[in-house]
Amino acid sequence: MKVDIFNMQGEKVGKKELPAALFEAPVNKDLMHQAFIRQMANARLGTHQTKVRGEVSGGGRKPWKQKGTGRARQGSIRAAQWVGGGRIHTPHPRKYTQRMPLKMRRAALRSALSVKASDAGIILVDELIIAEPKTRLMAESLSKLVGEASALVLIPEKTTEYDKVTRATNNIADAKVLMAGYINIRDLLSFDKVVMPVKTLEVLETQLG
Repeated sequence: MKVDIFNMQGEKVGKKELPAALFEAPVNKDLMHQAFIRQMANARLGTHQTKVRGEVSGGGRKPWKQKGTGRARQGSIRAAQWVGGGRIHTPHPRKYTQRMPLKMRRAALRSALSVKASDAGIILVDELIIAEPKTRLMAESLSKLVGEASALVLIPEKTTEYDKVTRATNNIADAKVLMAGYINIRDLLSFDKVVMPVKTLEVLETQLG
């Protein structure tokens, strides 16, 4: 599959053949869904906590004697049926981590990239460079490249020039800069377009090929 290469002004400067292994892979929706759910689950902290009756302060004495009062028997004022008592069947700390084999995760990423490519969602630029780390400059370039669509900007590595791009993009609500080594299914599915310099393709081939 061939796509156009643009410069930062949105002008066509050439064409590039996308690696078929990454951008023409079989699309497995179930695998993509599993990878997405795994990533969202692994992001959960699981630190929610409520107190059971043994953790609530007070309640050490039996409220009244067992028999002869005409009232229901009670063992503690910190039982769950009492106001201020402990809680049952409520959240407690736990791990939500899900495991998924590396081959399956990579296959899900290839599926997502193939979907983007088939929907004309891959935007290649010759060089991702801006003169200053100004939000206005990056917003103007993205507007020329993707229009009103949201954009995931994939950079191949951390350099001074790419740092300018990252800083300039941080204040753009519908755009995000991500190193190609940290590509993930959630970001691929969350943005309309994927903008990347040609150098990024080499990183993706090494990681997912």
